[in-house]
Amino acid sequence: MSKVVGVLSYQGSVIEHMKSLSKIEGITPIEVKTLEGINTVDALIIPGGESTTISKLLKIFGLFEPLKKRIQDGMPIWGTCAGMILLANEIVGEQAHLGCMDIKVKRNAYGSQLDSFSCHKTISEFSESPLPLVFIRAPYIESVGKDVQVLCQLDGHIVCARQNNMLVTSFHPELTEDITIHEYFCNM
Repeated sequence: MSKVVGVLSYQGSVIEHMKSLSKIEGITPIEVKTLEGINTVDALIIPGGESTTISKLLKIFGLFEPLKKRIQDGMPIWGTCAGMILLANEIVGEQAHLGCMDIKVKRNAYGSQLDSFSCHKTISEFSESPLPLVFIRAPYIESVGKDVQVLCQLDGHIVCARQNNMLVTSFHPELTEDITIHEYFCNM
């Protein structure tokens, strides 16, 4: 069965997510910018970028509440980096955006662009083999609610979690050639 997986395409690593999704059999990737797009997709990725800007654009184009409702109604959603910040119900020192996932996030927790890094780590929920993890001005999760499953920690910080239909990663799988996490998300 074919699934339509959207990538919110206001800003960030949209093309990279589209390329990763296009490698998965049975998946039709589309860029999402409109209400019609939000209502058409079976699942949605909110890519990295700048969370405040993405939130403002969602409001300007009238997609903020419809997107929140689709998430609350169970549509699978994956937030990478800024997407994770948008989904969090609490952000250290700031107002939450969509507030759908029971996590507390610290923005730019790993520092500036110059502090970006990559590593390899096994995340058993996705694969028994180490996966490449790319962190760019990455946030991390400071705490999670009781219904949130922590999938990966790095140096004592939560960098990947899942709550029901919501998946979040501090890192950018779309910036690697590995599509393991994209395949996992498409099967959620």
